[in-house]
This record gives sequence, C-alpha cells and structure tokens, in this order.
Amino acid sequence: MLDLAGLRTALAQRQAPPAEGSGLRRAAVLVPLTGGAAEPGVILVRRSAALPVHGGQMAFPGGTWEPSDGDLLATALREAEEEIGLRRADAEVLGVLSDTVTATSRFCIRPFVAWVRPGTLFSRDPAEVEAILPVPLALLQEPANFREERWEREGQIVPVYFYQAGAEVIWGATARILRELLGLLSAQAPGPPG
Repeated sequence: MLDLAGLRTALAQRQAPPAEGSGLRRAAVLVPLTGGAAEPGVILVRRSAALPVHGGQMAFPGGTWEPSDGDLLATALREAEEEIGLRRADAEVLGVLSDTVTATSRFCIRPFVAWVRPGTLFSRDPAEVEAILPVPLALLQEPANFREERWEREGQIVPVYFYQAGAEVIWGATARILRELLGLLSAQAPGPPG
C-alpha cells in the first residue's frame, strides 16, 4: 500500500544538496506514481531508438531545462505533457529526490515525484517515446529483480544498478532514481510484528 502523506513527509524531510560540477546540463524528470492502493506502480517510458542521446533506454518522462520553463519543476511537467500526454492538472507533485548526474551525457537531472490518479489516460509522442510502461512497485522491490555491478568511471569504481521489469532492463540514472525512491518507500513500510 502506498502512503502518499508519508511519502510527501519523507521527501520534505530530506536535505539533499543540489549536484554540482562543471559542464553539467540542467534537466528534470517526473516520477509518476499511479495505481490502486493494492498495487501502486511507476510510469516509465522506453525512449525512441532514433533519439541521439539515451535512445532505446528506459526512463522517466523528462528532458532539458529551457529558459522559458522558469524552474526545473516546470521542465518536468512540460516534458511529461509533451512525451506522455500527462496534463499538469493530473499530476500532484509530492516532492523531489536527489539530483542525479548522467555519466556520459553530463546531465544533472532533478527528479520530481508525483501522484497520478488511477485511470488517467496517457498518449505518447512517437518521435520521443516508443512505449509507455506502467511497472508495479512490488515487482521492482523483489530482490530477484535487482542487481548491482561495479564499473570504473573516470578512475573511480562506482555502483551501477539494474532492475528487471519483465523484458525491460532499467539502469543508469533511472535505476539510481528508482533506488532512492524505493528506499524511501521501504523506510515507510511497517516492519513485521513482534
């Protein structure tokens, strides 16, 4: 069961500083949670293979900040509307997760968590999105669907996370964002009796 009030509180209590680094491009994504209380899930997209950056990968709807956006939340909401047809009025923003930097494309991504009413209709932009995929949170929380590898990046060994969602593999920045979200949700879950 998804406790929206508890998640909103947990997000508000976080003290994550913004990521910094030279040459980073600002971007934002929306992390849309949806589904009934019994089976909440997250909406992901498979990016078009024709896209020059991160083509064919699993991701959250989002993209690069534009000056007309004003702020990164506006970027996340604009991109979600463009990519999956999610109207701003249908997304209740709950809070923000930690900034996440992509290793190769040098984006600094700010993830905004939002609740989307069950039954909300989505429509994909075929130029950017091959598929819109609702993924149950319970599937992502199964230990058998997660693995961690150690990769070398710029002389440092870093963890790289992977989630298996049916035939889809979620990795990179999207997996790091999911890991943080799932950690917050696990912290809210009541422990076993006794």
